[in-house]
Amino acid sequence: MKKVYLDNASTTQIHPEVILEMTRVLTEDYGNPSSTHSFGRNAKSILELSRKSIAKLLNASAQEIIFTSCGTEANNWILRSAVKDLKIKRIISSKIEHHAVLNTIQALQNEFDIQVDYVAIKPNGEIDITNLVDLLSQDTKTLVSLMHVNNETGTVLDLDLVGRICKQHNALFHSDTVQSVGKVEIDLQSLSIDFLVASAHKFHGPKGIGFAFIKKNSGLQPLFFGGEQEKGLRPGTEAIHQIAGLAKALELSYLNLEIAKMQISELKGYLITQLEVAFPAFEINGNQNGFYTILNVKLPFTEDKTAMILFHLDMKGIAVSRGSACQSGSIKPSHVLAEMLSAEDLRKPSLRISFSHFNTKADVDSFVEALKYM
Repeated sequence: MKKVYLDNASTTQIHPEVILEMTRVLTEDYGNPSSTHSFGRNAKSILELSRKSIAKLLNASAQEIIFTSCGTEANNWILRSAVKDLKIKRIISSKIEHHAVLNTIQALQNEFDIQVDYVAIKPNGEIDITNLVDLLSQDTKTLVSLMHVNNETGTVLDLDLVGRICKQHNALFHSDTVQSVGKVEIDLQSLSIDFLVASAHKFHGPKGIGFAFIKKNSGLQPLFFGGEQEKGLRPGTEAIHQIAGLAKALELSYLNLEIAKMQISELKGYLITQLEVAFPAFEINGNQNGFYTILNVKLPFTEDKTAMILFHLDMKGIAVSRGSACQSGSIKPSHVLAEMLSAEDLRKPSLRISFSHFNTKADVDSFVEALKYM
C-alpha cells in the first residue's frame, strides 16, 4: 500500500541533504562549543556560521538569533520574560493562537494577574484589525502576540501592518511564525517586530531544535539558568548537529522557495478542483486564498462518519489531521474552528490537508478517492 503524507503542518520529512549534514557533524565535530581546544573551536565555528546563515536569510543580525529546543520553548520564554522582566501589564492575543501561546498567557494571567484581551476574529478566521487598534488605544504597557500563519486554517496575518500599528501605540510585538519561516521570505529589517519564533521540523529540518529572534536591546532575560551559552539567554550545551541541520534546512528552503511555492500552490488548487467535483457541498474553513501549504475543509458527511474519518483514511495509508497535532489526542472540537463555525458546522467533519514539495497530484487523487468510499 502506497502511503500518502498530507500532514506537513504537523511535521515535515527531513531533507536528505540535512540528514547528510547532521551525520557529518555528529561524526566529525563532536566537541563541546564551550571548550577552548581545537575540537571545541570547530564546534563553535559550526554554531556561529549556522547562526550567521540564519540571520542573513531573515535579514537580522547574528546576535539576534538564539537557539532553543522548539517553538513552544521560545514562545514560553518570550511571553514569560516580557511579563516578569520587561514589566508588561497586558497581553493582547487571539483565541485562535497555538496552545503554546494560549496556555502560557493563561498561566501568566494566573501568576501575575496581568490583563489579557483577545482581539475579535472575523468569520473567515482573520484578525479584526479595527478591534486591535481599539484595544491598543488603552494606555497600558502592552505586548501583542499574534501568529503569522494559523496552523489549522492557514489564515495569514499582515505582519507589516500589525507591526506598524504596534509601533504607533508603543506596544511590543511577538509573532509565532512556526508555520511560515522557511516557506515565505521574512525581512526583519523592514518589519516592526520584537520577537519571532521558528521550529526546524516545520521546514524539513530535525525535530528538537528551533530559534527565537530577539530584537537587539530588548532586555529579555533567560527562562532558566546554568551557563553562558547563547549569550547567557539560553543555557545548556548547544546541540551542534541539530543546529547545523536547522541552518541547512533553512538554506535549502530559501534556495527552492519560489519553485516549491509554485508547485504546492498548484497542488492546493488541484485538490480544491477535485473536491468540487467529488463533493460539491464541501466548504473551505477560512480564506481560500490563505497560506499556500494549508487547506482546511468541511465535508458534507453525516455525523456518524465524523468520528471514523481519520481512522478510515489512516487504514488507506493517508495521513491528514483534524487540527493541531499537539491536540490530536483530544476529542474536543478545534478551538480555532470553534471561533469561526456554528455549533452545527462544528459537528461536521473538518480536515486539515497540508502540503510540502514532496507531494504529488497522485497523492491528492488517492486522498479524494479514499474520501469517496467513506
